[in-house]
Amino acid sequence: MKCPYCGFTQDKVVDSRESKEADSIRRRRECERCTRRFTTYERIDEIPYMVVKKDGRRERFDRHKVLSGLLRACEKRPVASSKLETIVDAAESFLVDSPERERTTREIGELLMSHLKGLDTVAYIRFASVYRDFKDVREFKEELEGLLEGHKAKKK
Repeated sequence: MKCPYCGFTQDKVVDSRESKEADSIRRRRECERCTRRFTTYERIDEIPYMVVKKDGRRERFDRHKVLSGLLRACEKRPVASSKLETIVDAAESFLVDSPERERTTREIGELLMSHLKGLDTVAYIRFASVYRDFKDVREFKEELEGLLEGHKAKKK
């Protein structure tokens, strides 16, 4: 830490304590050259994780929004909510591991669908129909046929 009085970069911490709001740490420091004391505050990096939408807009990652979409897709299906929490955790980890602190909705959606596909195919189709915005029954049919081919390959 650079001394605000003399510019020297060596100091010692004399006292540390949390702020009243517990959102930062207050440190009293003493410069080793001029022996003057000064205060610094440490805060958690609060840059939000962002999702890049299809139209290029950026918005904060909303864990509840993702879980809500999964819950709708799994409505009246035998899927434990703990499994859905695990899927949301995986999506959040995927975003946190990004060096740019942002991912596209396409990447996140594909990740969610891959997890749903292995969990419940009906929930997967429901989610895919909304996520991929099927325009007509033909697109819906193509997705179902792809699923059926996958099941046939597994049986062999």
